[in-house]
Amino acid sequence: MRILAEGLRFPEGPIAMADGSVVLVEIAAGRLTRIAPDGAKTVVATPGGGPNGIAMGPDGQIFCCNNGGFVWHEEPGILRPAGVAPDYTGGRIEVIDPASGKAKTLYDRCGEHKLKGPNDIVFAPAGSPGEGGFWFSDLGKVRARDRDHGGVYWAASDGSKIVEAAYPIFGGANGIALSPDGRTLYAAETETGRFWAWDVEGPGVLKKDPWPSTNGGRLLCQFPGYRRLDSIATTAAGNICVATLISGEITTLSPTGEILRVVKMPERMPTNICFGGKDMRTAYVTLSLTGKLVALEWDEPGLVLPYA
Repeated sequence: MRILAEGLRFPEGPIAMADGSVVLVEIAAGRLTRIAPDGAKTVVATPGGGPNGIAMGPDGQIFCCNNGGFVWHEEPGILRPAGVAPDYTGGRIEVIDPASGKAKTLYDRCGEHKLKGPNDIVFAPAGSPGEGGFWFSDLGKVRARDRDHGGVYWAASDGSKIVEAAYPIFGGANGIALSPDGRTLYAAETETGRFWAWDVEGPGVLKKDPWPSTNGGRLLCQFPGYRRLDSIATTAAGNICVATLISGEITTLSPTGEILRVVKMPERMPTNICFGGKDMRTAYVTLSLTGKLVALEWDEPGLVLPYA
């Protein structure tokens, strides 16, 4: 494992770029940062709030899930979210121009319901049922005595349409990913350690299982013990790598939900994983508590994402 950067303010959402750099968010700083191969840091944009999951989209633009911001708990060597920011007004999906750093809001609501805490994002590949847009998760917000339900959404890339596709996800919808053919959608439920899947039938349309499924998904895996789930990434073979909190692991699941491999990380909150490098065999992982970006060689190549 190589440490590529330190001193980051709760990094998440890494994107491996063609030039060998990694663009990620620093949620606690309200900014997007580029990490060069030599570890040099450059600010890409400062949209404020809580930039969270990001993805490259059409025309070289970065699409950003902005959760609206947190209050932070900090002690020596540890930084973690601890509540809703006092200036929080809601969440939003932003489009960021990496050349100028300018950000514009694409969506801040679905119908009459405001977005609460957009978290992670994945674009549908060409030829898939969700073509023309992206899927994103909304974790919701946690307050002192209550919390929002999470949900999964589809939205058109041009800002013309947004659909609530699966709701509620009681423990918060966090990581989101697609199978290589774009026909299966996956979502990680943070607080319960549950991992869900749906068949994709069209833009914003998911095949729903009947009751007792509360969100229409099929439960692929109930993680053992006390494990909270964060971001996810798909491999070229269709396996799913899950950033697994508290236990501090990256867990690889098969498309049928079998745990295939567990890789221990050096802290409790490895929040995100993405793939890049030669043959897509380099895994980039954000260690958010301690503010690091690390890289390690993976046992199988990652999936090449749309607009990469």
